[in-house]
Amino acid sequence: MDKLRAMQLFVRVAELGSFSQVAEQNGCSKSMLSKQITALETALGSRLLQRSTRRLQLTQIGSDYLQHCREILRQIADSEARIQQQQQIPQGKLRINAAMALGLTALAPAFAEFMRRYPRIELDIQLSDEAQDLLQHNFDLGLRVASQAFDSAYVGQTITQFSYSICVSPQYLRQHGPINRPEDLAQHQCFEYSYFRHKHIWPVGQDGVPISGQLKANNSVFLLQMIKQGMGVGFIPRFISHQALQDGEVVEILPNEHKPNMTLYALYPVRQFTPPRLTLLIEFLQSWFSRHPYL
Repeated sequence: MDKLRAMQLFVRVAELGSFSQVAEQNGCSKSMLSKQITALETALGSRLLQRSTRRLQLTQIGSDYLQHCREILRQIADSEARIQQQQQIPQGKLRINAAMALGLTALAPAFAEFMRRYPRIELDIQLSDEAQDLLQHNFDLGLRVASQAFDSAYVGQTITQFSYSICVSPQYLRQHGPINRPEDLAQHQCFEYSYFRHKHIWPVGQDGVPISGQLKANNSVFLLQMIKQGMGVGFIPRFISHQALQDGEVVEILPNEHKPNMTLYALYPVRQFTPPRLTLLIEFLQSWFSRHPYL
C-alpha cells in the first residue's frame, strides 16, 4: 500500500463525503478506492469511516487522523515548494475556492491566460457562493468579494476593486416608466441577492433605499438573466453586468448616485512557507485586473 496516496484519498473522501466523487476525480473505480481506505484502516488498526448506504461519517479517531493527514500533506507541499523555488520552475497544484458568479465571469478569462503562461501549474477550482473554510477543505487560496474587510484569521491580499451598477432592461423601463431618483425604486420590482449583507436595503445615496420584489436568488448571474427578461431591477456587481451593458441588453440607472465599492481579496492559510506558485498566481491576478479596469 502506498500510505501517502492512501492518506491523500482519505482526506478527499472525508471532505467530499462520497467515494463515487473521489473515484471519478482520481480516475479509479469505487471498489479500488474502498480497498485503499480499508488497507489504511487495517494498517492503523482503527476504523476511520462509518459507512452506510446513505452517508459516510468520520469516527472520532478518523476525525483526529484527518487533521494529522492534512498537516503532513501540507508539510510535504511546503517541502516541494522549497525545491521548486530553488529550481525556479513554477509547477504543482493549486486548489482554489471562489465565488460562483466571479468564477463564471471575470475569473474565467484571467485563469485562461494564467494557464497559457504557466502550463505546469495545475488548477483545481471549486466555485461556491457560500464561503468555504479553507483549512477544513484543504484549499490553498480563497477568492472572496466583499464591501467590508474580512475579519479573518487568514492572510489577506487585495486583488482589485469593483463597482456596482443598478441594472434594468429597456423593455422594463418602457413598460413601467423611468427611475430618476433612488426613492423611485420603492415602486418597482427590485431583486434581492440572498447573500447580500444589506438584504432588502440597497446602499444607494446617503442613507440607502429599502426595496422589495417577488424574486430573491443566491446567484447574481441568474438575477442578471432575469433583468434581461424585463422582470425587474437589480443591484449587480460591475464584473457581472459589464458585457450586458456594453451590448445594450440592460441599461444602468442612477449612475451618479453614491454606491459602495467591493473588494476582491485573496485569502490563504498561514503557512511556514508559501508556495511560489501561490504567490505567482496572486501577483498575476493583481496585474491582470489592473489591465482590465473596465470590470
